[in-house]
This record gives sequence, structure tokens and C-alpha cells, in this order.
Amino acid sequence: MAVGKFPFSANGKARILNETGGFVKIVAEKKYDEVLGVHIIGPHATELIAAAGAALKVEATSEELARMIFAHPTLSEAMHEAAESVEGKPIHI
Repeated sequence: MAVGKFPFSANGKARILNETGGFVKIVAEKKYDEVLGVHIIGPHATELIAAAGAALKVEATSEELARMIFAHPTLSEAMHEAAESVEGKPIHI
């Protein structure tokens, strides 16, 4: 398995909201990169989990999540960064 994790403390919107506790973690299968699970602990997690559910439903890869466009500044960017982190390439940390 491959795991990517991104803390809300490095997310611009979380810093604006002064809610920097928590993280997004993506667990992917190593051989084919399929996303197996997403953990979201932090601000507005209940709003962010829908995107993770959609990714799981369509059997997305972490690379596909990393290539998606996420608006800035948003909390959802943490999902993008976690996906990039699966391959060890997060932008903001």
C-alpha cells in the first residue's frame, strides 16, 4: 500500500479559518494506484468526504485525483495535496 497525508496546517483556507488541526490521508493500492480509502480529520470533514466517496465509486487512482483541478483557496485542496503525497510530490510541504 501507498499512503499520502497532508496536514490542514499547511492549507491556506484552513489557516484563513484558523482551523488548522487535522489532515487528509489517502491510502492507495501500490501496484495499480487505486484509491482504497480516504481519511479526513479536521475542519468541515463532512463537506469534503463526498469527493472521496466519488473517487472510491469510480475506482480512481491517486494520480487521477492529483491531476484534478481544485479551486484555491479551499479546504478541498488538502485532498489534492494528499493525492500528490501518495507519490511523494506534495506542492506545499
